[in-house]
Amino acid sequence: MKLPTRVMTIAGSAAGGSAGIQADLKTFQELDVYGMSVVTAIVGRHPKTNKNIHLQTLEAIEAQFLTAMEQVGIDAIKTGMLFSKEIITLVASLMEQSSVQHVVVDPVMVGKMNSKLLADDAIALLKEAILPMATIITPNMPEASLLLNGRPIKTLQEVKQAAVDLHQMGSQAVLVKGGRLEGPAIDVLYDGETLTMLEAPRINTVNTSGAGCSYSAAITAFLSKGLPLVDAVRSAKEFVTTAIAYGFSYTDIVGPTYHAAMRNKKESYNVKVKACKG
Repeated sequence: MKLPTRVMTIAGSAAGGSAGIQADLKTFQELDVYGMSVVTAIVGRHPKTNKNIHLQTLEAIEAQFLTAMEQVGIDAIKTGMLFSKEIITLVASLMEQSSVQHVVVDPVMVGKMNSKLLADDAIALLKEAILPMATIITPNMPEASLLLNGRPIKTLQEVKQAAVDLHQMGSQAVLVKGGRLEGPAIDVLYDGETLTMLEAPRINTVNTSGAGCSYSAAITAFLSKGLPLVDAVRSAKEFVTTAIAYGFSYTDIVGPTYHAAMRNKKESYNVKVKACKG
């Protein structure tokens, strides 16, 4: 029996189940990889204190990582919400010691409900300590803007330039997600030589909670299986587009993408790929 590849998410726990490690683990299961998690914080708003981010101790974070390494081993890592300078420093050290081949960095900064998921003083350290370790980073347009010191990113051309400029921060590749552009859903991938546009139909829905987490988790899963970068990103975009198309909500609050959509609906959305020299 060939064992599934081993994939870890280092991220926040979303109590509603739509994002964070919950979305990552659902994605890993759907894509037939062995998922593990290191919880950096618990995200859930207390009705009396209004506190939304409940950080885990550095000891707890390190214990989770080292236990998974000892009991299972890791083929690929995805990072999501790291939040603080102290957690970023620890996670960078742990990943450096692990010698994992693929690291996917989703630079989570702002949640779907506008929750602040990265402290202001941690952005510079994220750039310095985490981004250079990445096989690929996957910012959306607001996150790319923050990483580029607040530079406006509103057009496809600006998304392309952002991908090129973010690559200079040290990652092997950059995927800037163009979800806030008009028209088709176009993401831009840059590997230092080639700009690749990945286009899928735009789905008219508000139920997209966890889409970014699931996208980067799917990229991690496909990379762990040995797919080339462009193929891994294209396959991940097909997975998450289908999940978005069948998103739903139990309440009047923005709901989740549906991770089992491809399996249950037996339908997927083709992604067009167009490459050009950067």
